[in-house]
Amino acid sequence: MRRIDSVLLDLPEDLVTKDQDIISAYVTDFRRQYVGATTALLRPRNTAEVQTIIRACAKHTVGIVPQGGNTSYCTAATPSADGQELLISLERMNTLRELDPQNLSITADAGMILSELQSAADDAGLMLPLALGSQQSCRIGGNLSTNAGGINVVRYGMARELVLGLEVVLPDGSLFSELNPLRKNNSGYDVKQLFIGAEGTLGVITGVSLKLVRRPRQTITAFLAVRDIGSLAVILDAAQTKSGEAITSFEYISRASLNLLLSAQSHLRHPLEQESEHYVVLEATTASPVLNLEECINALLAELYESELISDGTIAASEQQRTDLWRLRENIPEAEVYHGGSIKHDIAVRTSRLAAFIEAACQLVRRHRNDALLSVYGHVGDGNVHFNIVPPAGADKRIFKCSVEHDISPEIYKLAYEMGGTFSAEYGIGRIKLNLLQQYGAEGKIDLMKRIKTAIDPHGLLNPGKVIPQ
Repeated sequence: MRRIDSVLLDLPEDLVTKDQDIISAYVTDFRRQYVGATTALLRPRNTAEVQTIIRACAKHTVGIVPQGGNTSYCTAATPSADGQELLISLERMNTLRELDPQNLSITADAGMILSELQSAADDAGLMLPLALGSQQSCRIGGNLSTNAGGINVVRYGMARELVLGLEVVLPDGSLFSELNPLRKNNSGYDVKQLFIGAEGTLGVITGVSLKLVRRPRQTITAFLAVRDIGSLAVILDAAQTKSGEAITSFEYISRASLNLLLSAQSHLRHPLEQESEHYVVLEATTASPVLNLEECINALLAELYESELISDGTIAASEQQRTDLWRLRENIPEAEVYHGGSIKHDIAVRTSRLAAFIEAACQLVRRHRNDALLSVYGHVGDGNVHFNIVPPAGADKRIFKCSVEHDISPEIYKLAYEMGGTFSAEYGIGRIKLNLLQQYGAEGKIDLMKRIKTAIDPHGLLNPGKVIPQ
């Protein structure tokens, strides 16, 4: 009898799905570039059932791939094609366990969709700062497993900074549970940090406690035309200073990215009268009913105009206008798909070097493929730029992709490395960036990661072949 079959015999039937028509959606990665295989999909409803599954897999030494919302860009949530791993989805674990308004905390199952957690916080007059383009489908356990970023990082930090406690099922089925939402807890190692960004290779996150903040009473959103990309860091500094650190989002959009979007989604409109090569979506918020945030932002824009750092701008006058401005940033990935998809580069450098990287990388691409379409946008506040290359009209997409990945992508990653940056800002490693980690990972890091993996998961059963180069 196969080891997988032995595992399934040990499990309650209502946790197991063998119907390949159902399974097919779970074994295809988010970008539809990789298709894995598995005998069965396992869908636990609570932590105890996750422990039952992991214990059975440990007993028969069968690998298991954890999956949240299956939104990974790096195939971290996709099983291998050989069918030798089982897939565990946490989608049925979607219970809100506790919301403590006075403690500004929320505790939930790891399978809760991010937008549902946001809504729960909002109903209590609070806000969960983590905000992503995929928030209607991504699940909070996956967000923590990849240390997700998003549009509010400039003020609230990555997902890691929002975590107060975790509950994790370990590779032998035992439980690490430190869910109490305490702001201070110096009782030994901060063990939970091991599992944040580990992409399910050290344990299966089943419960989370997160920080909340007070819901903004004032929100001001502006769309600005920037004269010179080299002034991005100067504008951000001025914005944070003038607003008293109230800036939550500072998002860069290139003219090419905006034009791709407007040509793909004709119902959207350019918010400014004149075009520019560079744009910024700026948002500032405050929970104070007293501070005059509008006055601060108006003073900022007047200063930026006077200094000739921006040539035009508009401020959203309603929630609908705010939504429309944000669509110009958040819908860019859909526009790339419309135009044939993109070769993605998830780069981060120091914020002070972001403009220089973008300019150098654009010149690099032009030397190889002057006909390529560049879609460049990202989170200026944390130095993360999505430097994506889109095939020109009429190009063979497969040939173009292979050409870019072979000739251009390695030079982009080398440029980021030489500028003290990284090839993976917020997408993680998964399966497809193992070679880049091997080439550009910090000295001694891979060896240390291997030792941690061996100590916690000696048989290599959790998410095999991901994150750690062999």
